[in-house]
Amino acid sequence: MSCVLVVDDESDIRGLVQELLQRAGYDVIEAADGNEGLKRFHAKKPDLVILDVQMPGLDGWGVLERIRELSEVPVIMLTARAAELDKVRGLRAGADDYVTKPFGRQELLARVEAHLRRGRDRHDAPQHYADEFVVVDFAQRVVRAGGEEVSLTPLEFRLLTAFVRHPNQVLSHDQLVEQAWGGAGSAERDQVKLYVGYLRRKLGAPPGAESPIETVRGFGYKYRAV
Repeated sequence: MSCVLVVDDESDIRGLVQELLQRAGYDVIEAADGNEGLKRFHAKKPDLVILDVQMPGLDGWGVLERIRELSEVPVIMLTARAAELDKVRGLRAGADDYVTKPFGRQELLARVEAHLRRGRDRHDAPQHYADEFVVVDFAQRVVRAGGEEVSLTPLEFRLLTAFVRHPNQVLSHDQLVEQAWGGAGSAERDQVKLYVGYLRRKLGAPPGAESPIETVRGFGYKYRAV
């Protein structure tokens, strides 16, 4: 049974999410603020965290930062703010997904299931990838390009993982959203383009060549194994 930690200062939201997840068969623990959430995170080591952004005291951004210092556990940010810049901030800070209040129950449940499923798939998949330019240690979350270590956010790492797990294969925007963001509706086409651009810049390219991540117009993107 997967364990989900719900951190939100609104008791009715915590109760709603807890009931929804327990009915789906998950073990749920909850916390009413950021500090309590971190204590329960350390004590229980949940498989996924649902984290409210706006809380008194230590807010969701602070909790996310401390979680990411220790763990790559999936984190879904829950907030009443729907601004695009807030979503980008959350994803770049290491969040895996972003759900706006009020949310659909089945949508939230589907996103939880998708992130937990992807986590299980990562655990079962090969733990190492290498070509002449890029080397990825999936277990240690270490990436090297051209012999130099590259620092990636969790979202950028998942995007690269999607590419190198399917070298020389065209991946559509929908396929990248499913594998890197966790499911349909989790990201727009422009966000995929934006993060592919981030990833390209961080990886760079082999001497005298272009980025190994190619745009296939009208279809999506392809990672060209060197």
